[in-house]
Amino acid sequence: MKKQAIAFYSLLVILILLPNNIFAQLSDKEKIREYTFDLYDDARERSIPVVIYSPQHDTKNAKVVIMSHGYGKNVGESYKSYSAITKELASKGYFVLSIQHELADDDLLAMDGNLYETRMPNWERGVKNILFTISEFKEIRPDLDWTNVNLIGHSNGGDMTMLFAAKYPSLTKRAISLDHRRMPMPRANSPKLYSLRGSDFEADKDVLPTADEQKKYSITIVKLDDVKHGDMDDKGSPAQLEKINRYLLEFLND
Repeated sequence: MKKQAIAFYSLLVILILLPNNIFAQLSDKEKIREYTFDLYDDARERSIPVVIYSPQHDTKNAKVVIMSHGYGKNVGESYKSYSAITKELASKGYFVLSIQHELADDDLLAMDGNLYETRMPNWERGVKNILFTISEFKEIRPDLDWTNVNLIGHSNGGDMTMLFAAKYPSLTKRAISLDHRRMPMPRANSPKLYSLRGSDFEADKDVLPTADEQKKYSITIVKLDDVKHGDMDDKGSPAQLEKINRYLLEFLND
C-alpha cells in the first residue's frame, strides 16, 4: 500500500509539473502552479489534505515551506486561506505545502481551562501531520532541498509550528509564527526562530522570549503596529500582506 501510494502521488506531482496538463492551475499573475490532493496516514487512519504551491519552472533543489493555518472551527478549506502568502513564496522559488489540520469530525479546539494543556492534543496532532507530510514528500520529491525545511504557522498553527520546532529541531531550518499566543517558543539557537506579532493581542506569559533571551539565542520578534491578528490571512489588506511577505522573505533569506 505504501509503495502504491508513493507511486500514485509521484505521478500526480509529475503531472502538475507538465506545462499544459489539465490538473495544474497556473496563476498568470504570480507564475506559480497550484494543486490539491490528500495524503493518507495509514497508522492514524487519517486523511491529510495538502495544497502544493510551486514555481512555474523547475523546482529541483527548491527550499521547502510548510504552512499551518489558524483555527477554522473544522469547517475545512482553512489551508487555502493564506494564498497571498503561499503564492508569493512560490513565486520566489519556494516549494510550499499548506496542510489542512482540521477535519470535520475532529474535536473542536478547547476554549477554556489551561489552554496550554487543553490544546496540546490539537497541537500534537498537527505536529504528526507535519511530520507525516515531510516524510511522504521526501519520498515523492527527493530532489527538493530537505536540508532547508521552513515552517510557518498562524495563530493555532503557529503553536503547532513552535511545538514541532521544539520536538524536531534537526528537521527544521527555520520556524516562523504569525502571532501565535500559547506555545512557548523554544529557547534555542537551532532552528532559527522568528515571530511576527499583531497589534491587538498579547501572548501568554513566557510564550515569547525576553529581550535577553532573544539576544542570547538570536530569536527575532517583530511587532506590526498596523496589523491585527485576523489580518494575517487573506483577509488582510494588500498593504498588510505585502508587509508580512516582506518580513517572511527576509526571515527565509536570513
